[in-house]
Amino acid sequence: MAAPSSFLDWLNHHLFTCPFKSHFGIDCPGCGFQRSVIALLKGNFLESLKLYPATIPFLFVLIFMLVHIKYDFKFGAQIIKITVAAIAVIILINYIYKIYTYQLII
Repeated sequence: MAAPSSFLDWLNHHLFTCPFKSHFGIDCPGCGFQRSVIALLKGNFLESLKLYPATIPFLFVLIFMLVHIKYDFKFGAQIIKITVAAIAVIILINYIYKIYTYQLII
C-alpha cells in the first residue's frame, strides 16, 4: 500500500489550470503563483521567489491590510498603495522576463 502523502503534496497535484495558458500557449502574468505559495508553505523561500517573485510582497500587503483594518495606522493607506504599485512593477518585470526567455527558447 502506498504511503499517505501530505496535504501540500495533494495540493501540488490539484492545482488550477491557467485558462490563458491553455488557450494561447504562453504563461499569463499570474502563472507560477500557486506553485510559489506551495513552495513557501514548504519553507523553500528561494524556490518561491524563482517561481513567482511577487508572492512574498503580495502576502505581506495582504497581512498588512488585515492589520490596518483592525488598528487603522496613520500612514497605512499610503504604505498599501506604494506596496501594491511595487508588486505591480514586480509582476510586470517578471512577465516581460518570462516572455523574453520564452521567445529565446522557440
